[in-house]
Amino acid sequence: MGLADKIFGTHSQRELKRVKPIVDKIEALRPKMQELSDEELRAKTQEYKKRYADGESLDDLLPEAFATVREAGKRVLNMEHFRVQLIGGIVLHQGRIAEMKTGEGKTLVSTLPAYLNALAGKGVHIVTVNDYLAKRDAEWMGQIHEFLGLKVGVVLNDMEPEERREAYNCDITYVTNNELGFDYLRDNMVIYKEQLVQRELFYAIIDEVDSVLIDEARTPLIISGQSGKSTKLYEACDILAKQLVRGEDMPEFSKMDAIMGIEQEETGDFIVSEKDKVVNLTQEGVKKVERFFKIDNLADPENLEIQHNIILALRAHNLMFKDQDYVVKDDEILIVDEFTGRIMPGRRYSDGLHQAIEAKEHVKVKRESKTLANITFQNFFNKYQKKSGMTGTALTEEQEFRDIYGMDVIEIPTNKPILRKDLEDAVYKTKKEKFNAVVMEIINAHKKGQPVLVGTITIETSELLSAMLKREGIPHNVLNAKFHEQEAQIVADAGAVGAVTIATNMAGRGTDIKLPQEVIDMGGLKIIGTERHESRRIDNQLRGRAGRQGDPGESRFYISLEDDLMRLFGSEKLVTMFNALGVPEGEQIEHKMLTSAIEKAQKKIEGNNFGIRKNLLEYDQVMNDQREIIYAERRKVLDGESMRDVIFKMITDTVEDSVDRCISGELEKADWDLKELNMLIDPIIPLAPVTQESVRDVKNVSQLKQMLKEQAVKAYEAKEAEFPEEEAVRELERVVLLKVIDRKWMDHIDDMDQLRQGIGLQAYGQRDPVVEYKIQGFDMFDAMTGAIQEDTVRLLFHVRVEQKVEREEVAKVTGTNKEESVAKGPKKRAEAKIYPNDPCPCGSGKKYKQCCGRKPIGV
Repeated sequence: MGLADKIFGTHSQRELKRVKPIVDKIEALRPKMQELSDEELRAKTQEYKKRYADGESLDDLLPEAFATVREAGKRVLNMEHFRVQLIGGIVLHQGRIAEMKTGEGKTLVSTLPAYLNALAGKGVHIVTVNDYLAKRDAEWMGQIHEFLGLKVGVVLNDMEPEERREAYNCDITYVTNNELGFDYLRDNMVIYKEQLVQRELFYAIIDEVDSVLIDEARTPLIISGQSGKSTKLYEACDILAKQLVRGEDMPEFSKMDAIMGIEQEETGDFIVSEKDKVVNLTQEGVKKVERFFKIDNLADPENLEIQHNIILALRAHNLMFKDQDYVVKDDEILIVDEFTGRIMPGRRYSDGLHQAIEAKEHVKVKRESKTLANITFQNFFNKYQKKSGMTGTALTEEQEFRDIYGMDVIEIPTNKPILRKDLEDAVYKTKKEKFNAVVMEIINAHKKGQPVLVGTITIETSELLSAMLKREGIPHNVLNAKFHEQEAQIVADAGAVGAVTIATNMAGRGTDIKLPQEVIDMGGLKIIGTERHESRRIDNQLRGRAGRQGDPGESRFYISLEDDLMRLFGSEKLVTMFNALGVPEGEQIEHKMLTSAIEKAQKKIEGNNFGIRKNLLEYDQVMNDQREIIYAERRKVLDGESMRDVIFKMITDTVEDSVDRCISGELEKADWDLKELNMLIDPIIPLAPVTQESVRDVKNVSQLKQMLKEQAVKAYEAKEAEFPEEEAVRELERVVLLKVIDRKWMDHIDDMDQLRQGIGLQAYGQRDPVVEYKIQGFDMFDAMTGAIQEDTVRLLFHVRVEQKVEREEVAKVTGTNKEESVAKGPKKRAEAKIYPNDPCPCGSGKKYKQCCGRKPIGV
């Protein structure tokens, strides 16, 4: 604690003073709430909702709402919120992190802000770290909310979309962080509004907030899949491109040619404009493509992939040159910087061109499986209007919570003073000595009947200790990080007389260890840490398993100089000092200097890990800005908005872009390259050829643009008139736009992903990789939006009226990067079948048919 904190109090202490008057108001309402009948208490919910709708704020309603929940908790669960729990509830409502020690009842605390914020009618999400806790808390704490007339839902991994939608439509929804994030991504991949499962992201209460927003924030959520565009299509188009014949440049269409009725004849299968790096198929070329792929009409929307890929293949063969634009090295295509002539490792051509070149040069085409959607937890949770969190350990990461999430951490005092003794670390020279000492400590405690919880960092260490304890004949339970109901029960029973439990980091979070009176008399639960974790916070979590609600307890960490933390981050001085003391083999040493050195090493690693997460966020921020734009456009389509104005802008922008590409404003009219202009516009918007005669009255480039825009708009209005109903045209626009956006966006994510993987090499050229990623990412996004515009306009102008055009997903989801699979396979039995004469899995020692498998009377 610094000098300022000693004089003025810590940040938490100052904030708690501000909260005190609100808590006093809540407690003063207790007698009034006790007088109400159950029906009168339940009726308060509708009263508060009406008052909110009439203009009262949630802050205005807070004292009465909290007092209502407090009384309901007492009646339904016989659990009345302590004063410190009321404080925690206020902190959560304020959008902050409440640091509450283990055993202080965080789960009950969440009912207060959840109820208050649910009154707004926009849905509250209570986020847990696993399905078991989500289900448990929904069934347990949900009773309070349902008693008060609110609907409670839970989202679990194996649920279908309809069940998820129903759960998210409840007033309060319990859900894991992974399911929440993946549902958000899946919602932004659906093709009909009715398929959406989530509502707006209004308010989240994140349980174990440090685990969700810190520990898991290094891994983004990724939905992967197989696009219709497999690498085989690139290879097929490459074969076809070699068979097509390049046509000659067409001469300019003159006034006399028009008068004489002479038609220009296209030659070859495709025409190339090297100046604009554009390739277009001729009518003969289109027929050859249709014959090759056995399709009726290349211009149909369902043939967009083929149309796009054959043009890419032709560009790869006719506009991209080996050892000029790119080099082939180690089975890879590496781009050459056109200005410096240097190779740009990590850079890839976007929109499939890189893959087309890979097919051309017969190197591995990199796009078998692709990323369809992704987001970091940082960016996802920052989309909520308000978020809050609770955990037993957050203060060590307060800076990160402030910087990344805009949340401060408030330490909530414990209901009863903490009696746990946290002993100095016991340090040994070797791992062998350390583990022998740990086993001896367990044996000594077990002899007296004192329960021991042993925390390990790896499963390997758990198994080593388990083997050592077996040799000593000490009965024990071993838990790894897979958490389910059975393990929760083992953790809850870890305080029983003589219990020995070995657990890895995550096992048992969210479950209290209750102690019988005789264990309290022995000094409470003994915690043994087998090594220090990289993060002080994880060490504190282990310590916090003991000493709940004023119980006694004891904790100590056992360390060796061979531990990874000491070996990699401990100073050489430490080892020298240890050797100088001449400690005999097998003897431990305790010294404040040792503990201090260990904490310094931990701080160093925490800083490194924060840097990794911040770096990930900086990269994802580039994608996030782009994601927001694309998802907003998709949502307009899903909402059934008319896209007519958007399409008309695309049409006029296409004209404007085409003119700008080939005619400079400074050029004399006689020097306008009308041949090139026709070549750019005609494949997209079928207009009459632009000739010197047709632009006779046009004085400048601006007038030329205006004339062509008017012609393009009239051409589209003529296309609209071909349809019997206006709504048919509007739906066609939505279908085409959605299909093009999705295909281009998914390709863009993949391109950005591959750019990200290689961009680190820019550091070798004294360039900041993040800055380079931003610059190149912006250019790629710009190119993608241009491609969306071009493909959409081309498809709409070439679609046939009799053709049935329906919305369809452009890629099939195959899975995610988390344990749960998105594409659900057949359900399998999770555990082996239990037969009647097998030992009962509850551990009673009876046969299954005589215990949990016993049939009720009358069945």
